[in-house]
Amino acid sequence: MSFTPEDRGTELRALFFESANELLQALNEAGLELEARPDDKEVIRSVRRVVHTLKGDSAACGFTKLSEISHELEDVLTPQMGKMHGRKFAELVLVAADTFESVLSAYQREVEPPSVDALRAMIHQLHHVPQSSFPIPTSSGPAPAQFDWGEYEQLMISEAMHRGESVYNVALRLDQSSGMRAAAFQLIRNVLHGCGTVIALRPEDNVAAASVEIVEAALASKHSQAHIEQRCRIPAIVAHVWVEQSSQADAAEHELLGELLDAHAARVNAAASNDSDNSASGRSGALGSAVAAVAESTLRVDATRIDSVMNLVGELIIGKSMLNRALSEFDQKYSRDPVRSKLVDALSFQSRVLDELHKSVLKIRMVPVEQLFRRFPRVVRDVAKHCGKDVALELSGMNTDLDKGILDALAEPMSHIVRNAVDHGIESSEDRIAAGKGARGTIFLNAYHQGTQVVIEVRDDGHGLDLDRIRKQAVQKGLIKTEEAARLLDSEVTNLIFEPGFSTASEVTEVSGRGVGMDVVRTVLDRLKGTVHVISDPGKGTNIQLRVPLTLASIQTLLFRVSGRLFAVPISSVVEITRVSGQEIHHIDEREVLRLRNQVLSLVRLSNLKGIHAVAPAKNPKKNFVIVIGAAEKRFGLLVDQLVGEEELVIKALPADIVASDLVSGASILGDGTVVLILNVPAVLSRLSRAIPLGAIA
Repeated sequence: MSFTPEDRGTELRALFFESANELLQALNEAGLELEARPDDKEVIRSVRRVVHTLKGDSAACGFTKLSEISHELEDVLTPQMGKMHGRKFAELVLVAADTFESVLSAYQREVEPPSVDALRAMIHQLHHVPQSSFPIPTSSGPAPAQFDWGEYEQLMISEAMHRGESVYNVALRLDQSSGMRAAAFQLIRNVLHGCGTVIALRPEDNVAAASVEIVEAALASKHSQAHIEQRCRIPAIVAHVWVEQSSQADAAEHELLGELLDAHAARVNAAASNDSDNSASGRSGALGSAVAAVAESTLRVDATRIDSVMNLVGELIIGKSMLNRALSEFDQKYSRDPVRSKLVDALSFQSRVLDELHKSVLKIRMVPVEQLFRRFPRVVRDVAKHCGKDVALELSGMNTDLDKGILDALAEPMSHIVRNAVDHGIESSEDRIAAGKGARGTIFLNAYHQGTQVVIEVRDDGHGLDLDRIRKQAVQKGLIKTEEAARLLDSEVTNLIFEPGFSTASEVTEVSGRGVGMDVVRTVLDRLKGTVHVISDPGKGTNIQLRVPLTLASIQTLLFRVSGRLFAVPISSVVEITRVSGQEIHHIDEREVLRLRNQVLSLVRLSNLKGIHAVAPAKNPKKNFVIVIGAAEKRFGLLVDQLVGEEELVIKALPADIVASDLVSGASILGDGTVVLILNVPAVLSRLSRAIPLGAIA
């Protein structure tokens, strides 16, 4: 099968955007490291490698603006610049990461990329420093150049030396009286090319040469050092010349590369000598196996393909339920038939294989939360700098696995929570010292598994939530009435911060104050069938816990019937099951309640919940089943007519025009074709927590 040039271009760009996001994350992390160690050669080398990769890949895809600005940035990414400019150098790298991200986003949306003039101005400011700041050595002193070649250039130098060629580092100081720098640089290039093979050259073009004083080159030549030095002494153009023979590459990876090349060549030669009759295909096969041995074992697959496989596995699970039901009917009619045992064995084998297949597909979608946590050091740094605070970030539970779709959906709410923790939670250094704390505040991110859920915690050691102020703000904004505010428990007051439009900020800033951030958190968690829980300790800090399911593809549920209709709730939300009579149900404030082990439990009937249709109240049953459902510290009892049992259901999302209620999160199909509605437990809890009688809801 062949591809048209358009298809190849589309595929190339898709691969570029995918790898560019990882490169930008690496650039952000390196920028944060440079703030502490601006002259760290290893970090600067990694930054230069990232920028060089972006430059080459973007040029291959035709993204000229990104390629050009990357090329300009490469020239200032040296340890000397880092040592001279310190934190300003690190700021340049972070600004470059932001600029690259906005340009890439524009290319992805196929719109005009934004201006990069701000980044270009920073590069120009760092690059064009006064020449008096550099020491001017004499001709007898050491070379003034750094010869800080990039990784690719070092690799070429190592390869040339491995072939037995002599490699020289050449530095030429331009004559200050020379008026035409660009023409002088072109003449120097011609002379260098006449002396041998130019492996590296600084600067790389005539435009950049107009503002430099030193020209650096790495030259592979068969001529002697004295010959090269004599040829480079160009009258009225070059004032001084330094030539030194390049030593063996310092980087260990280049030495290792040479050893690998030698070893591989020896193996190939040995194979060729032992079997001289091998065909060309055989030799290429040996080479291919050697390449395959060092190739990465990672395979990039589009998420939609995995979703397609997941849907097919879900259909197989439904088919397994159908076979189980058919086998039960067959067993009732032909219990002594010898074919029965064969069917049981075949179905048992199929069930085991299907369960393993299901687990394997689920694991494919699982990724560590490290991919989510890695973006927050930069967020904390930027918000803390904007607010004038000293804040550190500690990460744990980075290897906790979570479904890729859920992980991507959590990025926005997590960002709002972390920004609010820095802006509202952490005090200023002066206030912390006055309170007997350390001057630096700390935010902790943690993730861990708990049953069939993943818990993600965002904790700070700040001043905690001011519950009285939250009550007053809620009353002022009309979210609740004054008498209701007085009756609310502390746990219910903390949930008010998730109401739309709520904010305790005194003014609107770039960070907060509009009252939209925490509302997004609850909206996203409801959509993910998760919950958010706030624990605040005045004077010590706040802990916000996000609880989400491991996956949204399938779920273990408890089936029950109400008025003949079949419903399900996630088994992870079920605390216990009990039976009660009508005399045990009491009424308080127009609510039905149950006294269960010295605890008053609110009861819910599906017939009283607005949005769940075709459910009539039962006619005076003697006994009711009560399913106690809870999340975090909240509990309520669900009155049902009949329990059916546990079953793993494949969730099918329902269009809004079919189910208009947020109390139903999805549906599933049983083996006999019966449709089961799955209750959205977080939505029911949210409705109950508003302290409104259920009779008013219905």
